[in-house]
Amino acid sequence: MSVKKIEPFSHFRLTETDKKRNKPFLTKAAQLSAQTTTHRAQERLHFSKPCAEETKVWHVTSELHVGGVIVKLVEKTQIKRDWSDHAVWWEQKQQWLLRTSWTLEKYGIHADARLVFMPQHKPLKLGLPNGITLRLHACFSGPVFRTVMGICRMLNIRHPEELSLLRPLEEKKKKKKDSAEEIYDLTEVPLSSVSRPCLYNGMPAHFADSPQMEAIYKMLSVTQPPPAPEVIAKQYRPASVVDKAHINGRWLDSSRSLMQQGVQQNDRLWLRFKYYAFYDIEPKYDAVRLTQLYEQARWAILLEDIDCTEEEMMLFGALQYHISKVSQSEPQLMSSSTAMDDLDSALQSLEVKMEGEGSSASELLENMTAPELNDYLKIFRPKRLTLKGYKQYWCKFQDTSIAYFKSKEESIGEPIQQIHLKGCEVAPDVNMAAHRFLIRLLIPAPEGMNEVYLRCENEQQYAQWMAACRLASKGKSLADSSFQSEIQSIHTFLAMQKTNTGSHGNVPASDESINTHSLVSPRYHKKYKAKQLTPRILDAYQNVAQLSLTDAVTRFLQIWQALPDFGLSYVVVRFKGSRKDEVLGIAPNRLIRIDLGVGDVVKTWRYNNMKQWNVNWDIRQMAIEFEGNVNIAFSCVTADCKIVHEFIGGYIFMSTRSRQKSDTLNEELFHKLTGGHEAL
Repeated sequence: MSVKKIEPFSHFRLTETDKKRNKPFLTKAAQLSAQTTTHRAQERLHFSKPCAEETKVWHVTSELHVGGVIVKLVEKTQIKRDWSDHAVWWEQKQQWLLRTSWTLEKYGIHADARLVFMPQHKPLKLGLPNGITLRLHACFSGPVFRTVMGICRMLNIRHPEELSLLRPLEEKKKKKKDSAEEIYDLTEVPLSSVSRPCLYNGMPAHFADSPQMEAIYKMLSVTQPPPAPEVIAKQYRPASVVDKAHINGRWLDSSRSLMQQGVQQNDRLWLRFKYYAFYDIEPKYDAVRLTQLYEQARWAILLEDIDCTEEEMMLFGALQYHISKVSQSEPQLMSSSTAMDDLDSALQSLEVKMEGEGSSASELLENMTAPELNDYLKIFRPKRLTLKGYKQYWCKFQDTSIAYFKSKEESIGEPIQQIHLKGCEVAPDVNMAAHRFLIRLLIPAPEGMNEVYLRCENEQQYAQWMAACRLASKGKSLADSSFQSEIQSIHTFLAMQKTNTGSHGNVPASDESINTHSLVSPRYHKKYKAKQLTPRILDAYQNVAQLSLTDAVTRFLQIWQALPDFGLSYVVVRFKGSRKDEVLGIAPNRLIRIDLGVGDVVKTWRYNNMKQWNVNWDIRQMAIEFEGNVNIAFSCVTADCKIVHEFIGGYIFMSTRSRQKSDTLNEELFHKLTGGHEAL
């Protein structure tokens, strides 16, 4: 396509948008003559009226800068108002002219260009994870990343980099009776550029203005009651990995504006947590963030967006039941004064300092008496096209590695193999009812990740070895002071999954206040009757009944994060050289190649082994190079490759965050990692 040279007599149309009516209108000015000091020919500037073919022409030179056009336009409208939020939108090029110092010629504005003068902030319908819909003003001119920052600032959600905007799924046409949806209006809330809003009674000042606004903030920061079974049944449930992959194709591009992606005012979008790398969660400051995260996790469980065992589903149901009960009597997740917050932070920094000063001496003492773990364990290394099971070995845990031998007697010599756990991933696979205590290890290797399963005989052995593996994955030995607390934490987790068989006498056979089908996914509605589910959920409830609201929500999120498939975002791809579609699972710290037909994990690659990744934007193909001369390339089927590129770059960005920089967000670095060629 040839580029048109800008002629001195080129002309363009400029349509202004009325802020109140949001419709283009014709100004009273019939013609404006641009004053120039030279005899340079003039361009014609057109105003078009939407309901008629009449057009008014203004003459300007191509040397006039965008700011000058806006000034002349405002002067001739003769309307006294705040024009500071207005900017010029180039309709054909789908581009905002935000550099007001640039001339029309520098922007490349050609003959018959249609420009629209409109507000940069417009109303948007925003669906939150808890199902509430807000109507608020959002930025339509900046990158979506910055738009999300503004929305989160208004709603008092810290760390907006973890969230993004998602196009909602197409809903079936509802009947007129069901079309009335309650939308809570926040369009009158003034826009603020302050990174953290001032709080009054634990909420931003704009929510403390009236009882109605306080009620809206309470809906944002307090968990909603369990949804009715019919509400759950109406929701879209992905039936396969491919369905989950299609949902991830709906994320908006963080580097481009809403207008550039075809979003119009009053359109509906979803605000969701996109990156499952949650950082610095503090219940005192994160009431809204913690509540919305819980709601997103709860719906993921109820709609079977993530798989869990039957025992885990009952535990999730019990926690939901408890959270719903406690939230009625303890409605505020966050209740602390500024003075107490300052005291807490001061004590925390003092504690960290003291630990740092005394660490060298304590480490020497602990290393002198470093404990060891020695026991028989069953080890299983899954390999394709083999049915070999578990085999028992004598295992020794030393420092951050496991050495295993054929027997205890042979442990004096060389081990069969030594498994180095530093940097590995540790996942539980526990079923208390079936007496299954498995530890799943993903060990980094040059060609990907090696999978190893350790099978423990009992709860005590599992707690010790699981705690040791977790510490070793972080580079800590058994001498670390947190070893015993880690064991205790695992025992607590296991206790929550136990079925209290002896407590039936104290627990009523049924509870009228519990609607079991609101607490579990629809699959269990069909499998069990309510009278069968009630005692099982109440049994699990006995283990969580003493938790506070904050602790219960935190425990729910911890168990959700411990699920094997937690944090996986799926995309259907076609690997280079392959003839069939496969699934790429994108996790916070790794990429997973999954066989679409069988569902087995074929290969795993970690981000910390990644040397570089590139995108060929012409053929829409991604190429990634890992250490050890491992190269992969693939094209995306269910999503644009920009979405995959943004996922990978986004997770790498999340790994760069630190407490020292927690209040400052490096937006430039985010766009460098996620924006691709457009960011450059």
